[in-house]
Amino acid sequence: MKPKLAAFPKCFMDELCVHRTMSLRDWIEMGAALGVQGLEFYSGFIRDNEAFLRETKASLERYGLQMPMLCCSPDFTETDPDLLEEQIARERRMIEITAFFGGRFCRVLSGQRRPGLAIEKGIDQVVRVIKSLLPFAEKNSVVLSMENHYKDSYWRYPEFAQRMDIFTAIIEQIDSPWFGINYDPSNALLAGEDPLELLDRVKHRVVSMHASDRYLSSGTLEDLRREEDVIGYAGRLSHGVIGKGLNDYDKIFSTLNSVGFSSWISIEDGMNGMEDLRESVQFLRQKIELHFTD
Repeated sequence: MKPKLAAFPKCFMDELCVHRTMSLRDWIEMGAALGVQGLEFYSGFIRDNEAFLRETKASLERYGLQMPMLCCSPDFTETDPDLLEEQIARERRMIEITAFFGGRFCRVLSGQRRPGLAIEKGIDQVVRVIKSLLPFAEKNSVVLSMENHYKDSYWRYPEFAQRMDIFTAIIEQIDSPWFGINYDPSNALLAGEDPLELLDRVKHRVVSMHASDRYLSSGTLEDLRREEDVIGYAGRLSHGVIGKGLNDYDKIFSTLNSVGFSSWISIEDGMNGMEDLRESVQFLRQKIELHFTD
């Protein structure tokens, strides 16, 4: 089987999550016109009430779309025990909502790289928390997919496990069919590392993928490092049309095909509007046909 394409509304996050000037029904209608098979949702624009959830599910079904992945940003490096429990409880609820929509994957992260947090302590806490969620994930038939991440759009600090050594130190301690990797090549670039090297290390555990392409509108990666202590993404960081940035999708897809990957690829693009997103869909569809067999 070939991988399936989903789309993520990266270009409309503030409209959906902050200003609420766009409804999720609006995005579903727009996403359906892209010709993809699914739409990835984000926990920040999910309203946890029965009417909203049922209406949203009906909208997906109306357009013949799946919701394969729920993109969550749990902050499991939280140092306050009560706040950490709130993060765990919210992730549990997001697992249930993933299952409600018939989704297979619910994202987990490590959390924010807070100043003063010791690396070993952070690793131990993240591993413990994720392991504690696995029985609940299994009960709901949902796989927890940990992303090699840069930074949630609404976080102050970058990802604790942004670097490959910390990321792999965490995932190597979690052995479960209900846990896998959501691979994002662009985030490895932002860590100053080779996305193909990371993929080679984790390829057998990749269960889903974020397709994106990044470039710096100005300056260098070192300039970006100096701007990490801001809410969300630094202004010099741009998502580009996929295929026009720094990632080698021929090598990425050939590697994934070599290990039998046939799951979901979700497109993170469209920062300049829907036309960019349509270009990315076309590019990825061509590359999937080239590199994957039925």
